[in-house]
Amino acid sequence: MNDWPDAWSDENRGNRYGRGSAGAQPESARVMRQVRRGPAAPSYGVPQQPTYVDGQGYDDGYGDRGYDDGYDSGYNSGQVYGNPGGPQGPGPGGPGRPAPNWRRRIKWTAITLVTLLVVVSVSTYFWADSKLHRDVDLSKVIDRPEAGEGTNYLIVGSDSRAGMSAEEKKKLHTGSAEGKRTDSMMILHVGGNGDTLISLPRDSNVTIPTFRGSESGKIKGPLGANKLNAAYAFDGPTLLVRTIEYNTGLHIDHYVEIGFAGFANIVDAVGGVEMNLDKGFKDKYSGADFQAGKQTLNGEQALAFVRTRHAFAASDLQRTKNQQKFLSALAHQVATPSTVLNPFKLYPTMGAGLDSLTVDKDMSLWDLGEMFWAMKGVTGGDGKSMNMPISGSVNGNLVWDKAKVKTLVSQLKNDEKVTVSGN
Repeated sequence: MNDWPDAWSDENRGNRYGRGSAGAQPESARVMRQVRRGPAAPSYGVPQQPTYVDGQGYDDGYGDRGYDDGYDSGYNSGQVYGNPGGPQGPGPGGPGRPAPNWRRRIKWTAITLVTLLVVVSVSTYFWADSKLHRDVDLSKVIDRPEAGEGTNYLIVGSDSRAGMSAEEKKKLHTGSAEGKRTDSMMILHVGGNGDTLISLPRDSNVTIPTFRGSESGKIKGPLGANKLNAAYAFDGPTLLVRTIEYNTGLHIDHYVEIGFAGFANIVDAVGGVEMNLDKGFKDKYSGADFQAGKQTLNGEQALAFVRTRHAFAASDLQRTKNQQKFLSALAHQVATPSTVLNPFKLYPTMGAGLDSLTVDKDMSLWDLGEMFWAMKGVTGGDGKSMNMPISGSVNGNLVWDKAKVKTLVSQLKNDEKVTVSGN
């Protein structure tokens, strides 16, 4: 009796070895899974299993029947299943590499550059700010006029020899006089109706009024009529500011001073300043010895150029014009891309300049930057550059034209376009 259900009888199943066949003999090779069968639909998800044929080794089961669907199992070529391009397959990034994400790379590159720029800028700011010598206290100036529109800078070039060796004094022809005097004084007005640079001749005849002593704090004076540069010699920057405000009625907002050595160092740090001189001149006092024509002045020569007055008939007035001409050339040299974009030149120039400056306690780097760019613009023709109007002289000192000075000061206070002309 056959206990198999009808659906599983030998007659229904046939002689199939390995699938519940009741026969004693194994199935023929044609129906075994391990040997090749007829054509079948290709499977792309699972690689075709190899077969063993006639003792010849493994085959994919399709080639000798003329069936080729482009599929390669990978065994014959040594490649991973179904991937003719290599271990990771072909793609934009090349064999074995994913395609680069350029948008992501650009984003992170930009973030890195911006971060680096911020860090460098902040570091440079604090480095530069730490170098400023804020030694002048304008709060000690008494009886000050009211502040007007715009900002007024008093820019002073002194004959300070502080820190200079005997050899440096000899090289720069500074002499060894005691104390300090001002070889150049300028008022730079920065406003909305154009910037104005006014040179004040050192031999200007002015009145030195009562003042509070910078050391004692006591009220002193008045010292009466004298040369303008004598005010600085008597009691330094605060008395000079007091004297200028008293004689003009113009409020001074910021004070900037540079000495002999500092001036020469700035010129040398920037690599020299090119000048084109109409006439040559010599001066044994300053050490000037110049030929006419285009030439590059180093620090020593530049200092001689801006100090020379004995070589000219109108000594002090011509010197102030030369000072303005040189400052124009220096400002443009400092602001060139070859200096600004070259850290090996920019930082030494900034260092030399900042180390050499003495400013008031309220001066910020932003104020100093505003002053520099305004001076560059004015001396370059974008604004007005002039001498204080002169009406004559007394005892060898230059007398200001009171009517013109009054108009000039009124225009500056109200930040109006300056129409007054100077000498």
